[in-house]
Amino acid sequence: MTTGSSGPGTGTAADDGDARAPGRTLRGSAILTGAHLVARLPEAPLVAAAESIGELWYRAQPARAAQARANLGRVCEGLAAQGRGATQVRRAATDPDALERIVRAAFRHAARYYLEVARADRYEFDAILARIDVETPGEVEAALRSGRPVILIGMHYGAIEVPVIVAREMVGHQVTAPMETVGDPGLQRWFRESRSRVGVNVVPIADARRELTAALRRGESVGMVADRDLTGGGIMVPFFGHPAPIPAGPALLSIETGAPIYVGWARRTKGYRYRGGLALVPAPQPGRLRARVTEITTSIVREFETLLADGPEQWWGAFHPIWPDLAVGAKPTSPAPAGADDAATADPAPGTPA
Repeated sequence: MTTGSSGPGTGTAADDGDARAPGRTLRGSAILTGAHLVARLPEAPLVAAAESIGELWYRAQPARAAQARANLGRVCEGLAAQGRGATQVRRAATDPDALERIVRAAFRHAARYYLEVARADRYEFDAILARIDVETPGEVEAALRSGRPVILIGMHYGAIEVPVIVAREMVGHQVTAPMETVGDPGLQRWFRESRSRVGVNVVPIADARRELTAALRRGESVGMVADRDLTGGGIMVPFFGHPAPIPAGPALLSIETGAPIYVGWARRTKGYRYRGGLALVPAPQPGRLRARVTEITTSIVREFETLLADGPEQWWGAFHPIWPDLAVGAKPTSPAPAGADDAATADPAPGTPA
């Protein structure tokens, strides 16, 4: 099972070294204390503060900015070639200054993600629903009111923590999602507790495939984030015209259990509002397992491309290697072919998309 990111700036215990290091423990404790505080403060000044922090983060992390610049540059080039995206996005395909504005905005949105994590348990269903403009009401009703289990797939994009509240309320039960173990035990506890409070049944990576399959067979939905392959278990599919390793887990889970896959999103708009929806991923044609997994995964990536056309700056997954040829300061991993014995690989969700 692929390990994944709990946020734009966290890593696994293997990445960070000894999880018991005093600095990490202090950082986790500070985050826990800060989270309790910001959950009780007015939203508007907190958003302004988060965006200011994002600007400082942009200046303090040149390597992270370089990775985002490479990835978002490819996204903008791909969107321009497809004739999609806003004018400023298409301009960024050839204008370095326009691209840099998108990169800077990505840091601000990433900082707002952490703010939403801290405040998620303060949101009530009705209040959140009133702030979401649903773009695909028919698909949302079909997926979340049908009484059948579904596989909800998202990207490291926009507001992930907030829409899980909607999903939880509409399906009537917790949504199961895997989560990595991060290097700081305090930070790990914060993520786990915050996600549990908003309706995510967090399961450890080691048991993820079994737990996700069992949840689906019980009639419960599951959620994963599947825009990054971290352990080389993904399969190569075209992503804006270039091969990228994408986790095969959603496709394998769907084939094994018969549960449909929906790609979900919630992007931020003006006035502290969101636009969200779900898109059904077509069932594959009959054939060999590898061909079906590849077809489903390719369809998921096409939905990701459509999502990125409406706000590439909200893709905080861009801070990490996506395409092997664009990896900054890291050796790309070699993806393994999907097969009947593959683990249900997908990036553990920082929250469940809806």
